[in-house]
Amino acid sequence: MTTGKSVLAFDMGASSGRALVGQLTEDSNGQSKLQVTEIHRFPNHAIQVGNHLHWDILRLLHELKKGIRLAFQQGYSPLTFGIDTWGVDFGLIDGNGELLGNPYHYRDSHTEGLIEEVNAIIGQEALFRQSGLQFMPFNTLYQLYAMKKAASPKLDIAQTLLLTPDLLTYLLTGIKICEFTMATTTQLFNPGTQAWNEPLMAQLEIPSRLFLKPIHPGTLIGPLTPAVTAELGIPTAIQAVAVGTHDTESAIAAVPAGEEPFAYLVCGTWSLLGTEMAQPQLGRDTMELEFSNEGGVGGTYQLLKNIMGLWLLQECKREWDEGGNELSFPELVRMAEEAASFRSLIHPDDPRFFAPASMVDKIREFCGETGQPIPQTEGEVIRCILESLALRYRQALEQAEKLTDTRYGGLHMVGGGTQNRLLCQFTANALGRSVWAGPVEASAIGNMLLQLVALGQCANLQEARKLVARSFPIDAYEPEGDKNWAAAYETFMGFGRV
Repeated sequence: MTTGKSVLAFDMGASSGRALVGQLTEDSNGQSKLQVTEIHRFPNHAIQVGNHLHWDILRLLHELKKGIRLAFQQGYSPLTFGIDTWGVDFGLIDGNGELLGNPYHYRDSHTEGLIEEVNAIIGQEALFRQSGLQFMPFNTLYQLYAMKKAASPKLDIAQTLLLTPDLLTYLLTGIKICEFTMATTTQLFNPGTQAWNEPLMAQLEIPSRLFLKPIHPGTLIGPLTPAVTAELGIPTAIQAVAVGTHDTESAIAAVPAGEEPFAYLVCGTWSLLGTEMAQPQLGRDTMELEFSNEGGVGGTYQLLKNIMGLWLLQECKREWDEGGNELSFPELVRMAEEAASFRSLIHPDDPRFFAPASMVDKIREFCGETGQPIPQTEGEVIRCILESLALRYRQALEQAEKLTDTRYGGLHMVGGGTQNRLLCQFTANALGRSVWAGPVEASAIGNMLLQLVALGQCANLQEARKLVARSFPIDAYEPEGDKNWAAAYETFMGFGRV
C-alpha cells in the first residue's frame, strides 16, 4: 500500500449529497491510514411536476462539477473519482446520447399496485428465484412496467438505460457503463445466471436492448470529457472508477469487521440489516422473511432486509420545521431521552409510512389502531420511532440468523445513523448484544476503498477493511439490563409483520 495518493468520492443519498477527498497517510509507526475531508455538501430534493415526482438530475450534475472544481481549488490532485447513490432509479438515453427527461423518484406513485399485478403474471416464487429481491414497489422492474402500461414513448425512443450513478458518470465522461451492485437492485438481474433476465423482460414487454452488460466494482472507466475538463478549468482529466455504486454496498465495504461471518446495519434514511454471503440465497424461506440478495463488492452477495429507517424521523422533523417549530436532530433526540419509555410502538415497515402526507399523523393513527397511547409531544413521537426501529433490528437479526444458521456475536452499525447515540444504545438494549458503531461516512469511505483497489493501492477488500479499522474511531455500546425490552419485543411481534 502506497501513501500520498488522493481520491474523490461523491456520496449521494435521498436528501443530500457530499463530496469528500480521501488521502492515504502514514502514522508515526509507519502504518497507513485513510484521511477523509469533506469539501462540499449539497441538498437533494425531489421535485413534483404534474402528477409525478422526479429527481433534479441536472442540479446534481452541477453539484458534482462544483465538487471536482473545489477539490483542485483546495489544493488536492485526486487521481480518480467515484459516485455512489441510492438504488433502483434510472435515466433513459436516446440514440443521440441525450437524456430523455428527468428520472422518476422512487417514491413516485406510478408503481402503486404493480407488485400484485406482476406477481399474477410471473408468479411470486418464480420471480423471487429469478431476482432474489424483496418485493418493493420502487424496484426498477415496477417503474419500467408502469411506463409500459402508460405507453410512455420514452421506451420506444430510448437506446440505453443508465442507473443513477452510471447516468451521472456518463454525463461527466461520455462513457456508458452498468455497474454490478446497482444492476442487482433492479429485480431484472438474475443472480443465478449472473445475467439480465431477458425472458422476464419479454414477458413484461420491457425492451432488453436498454441494458448494458454489468461491470464489477473496482473497474477503471475513463477520464472526464475534454469539454468538462475545460469547463471546470482543472489541470487534468481525472479518471472515473466504477465503485460499489449502490451506496448500501459501498457502506458495507467499509464495515471494519475482522471476524467472519458478521452482521451489519447500514443506518441512514433507509436501514439495511444483513450479512455477507458467498452466494445468493434464493429459497422460499428467504422470500417469506422478505430478505434481498444484493450484489456486493469483492464477488460477494448481501443477504439483507430493507427497513424504513430514519426516514420516519426525518419526515417528522420536516413537518415540524414547515409548521414553524424548527428543532435540530440533537434537540429531538434529547426530548426523546426525556420521554417515557415503551409508551407506544409502531411497525416501521407498515406501508402507510412509505410516503405519507403527514408522518406524525400516520404514527398517531397506527398507535390508535393498535390500542396504544397516542404520542402527543415531539419527544414521545421520536422515542416511539427509535424504540420501534431498535426492536425491528432485533427481529431482522434473528431472521438473518435463522436463514444462515449462524449466531452473530454483535452488530456492526455504520452510516449517518451512528451519530444518534440514543438509537445505538437502544439497538444494543433490544438485541442484548454489543453494537459497534462507525464509521459515520461509511458509503463515502467504501467508495474510496474501491478507488484505491482500482489504483492498486489496496490489494483487496480484506486489506481495505483493515485500513478502515486503523483509520476511524469505533464506539462500542453494551446492552443495559432493562427487562422491559423483552416485554416491548413481545408487543412489537404482535403487530404481525415479518
